[in-house]
Amino acid sequence: MTMSDFNPRPSDKLTASERKELDTSEFGIPQLREFPIHDAAHVRAAEAYFRYAPEEYKAQLARNILAKAYLLGVNVKSPTILEWAEK
Repeated sequence: MTMSDFNPRPSDKLTASERKELDTSEFGIPQLREFPIHDAAHVRAAEAYFRYAPEEYKAQLARNILAKAYLLGVNVKSPTILEWAEK
């Protein structure tokens, strides 16, 4: 491994340019382009930060987190997200 291979950023951090390159559909709240969920690390991050989502988007975000988690094989354990997904 060389220094150029080393990535000091945690896997759930995106640079501004990486975030800009994501398709709108890769966000938990697409119309706001908030809560990126394009990979397993970001699905987990969206689960962890769910409480900070705008109230009016929580049901949509919960459903999107669960759908992407299913596709990526991520186990979502948050009862709050499971409850909101039912709304």
